[in-house]
Amino acid sequence: MNFLRLSLPWLLLALIAALAAWIRYGLIEPAAIGHLCEAAATAPAWCQGRQMLVLGFLGYGYGWAALAFAALALVWKHPASAWLAAAGGVLALQLYCFEAGAFALLVGCLRLIRLQADAAPADEDGNGDRQVQTQP
Repeated sequence: MNFLRLSLPWLLLALIAALAAWIRYGLIEPAAIGHLCEAAATAPAWCQGRQMLVLGFLGYGYGWAALAFAALALVWKHPASAWLAAAGGVLALQLYCFEAGAFALLVGCLRLIRLQADAAPADEDGNGDRQVQTQP
């Protein structure tokens, strides 16, 4: 049970990364989809959503959101804020905001690792992982 609790945020982060990659390489970058959405009369209804995604990275919105999530993770020491920073960083990395995305991903992952290590149970001697006992 403890293994699932520790690995679930990382598995969800991998799922977000796969979703962001699909958005970029399957929805935004293909030229055929771009040409389909340029035709105003015959454009499908989902082209509005695609256009909003494109406007999001043209205005660096994903980068700013990732930086805000990273700041939140640094201030609020909770695994949810750390995961949100990492997920925002992955999304920003995939959607062309790589400077802020890389920073947010790094902050989120490091904060999540630290919070998971702090919440880890003590060993059989009753000591935490960070307490070192000298030998007699």
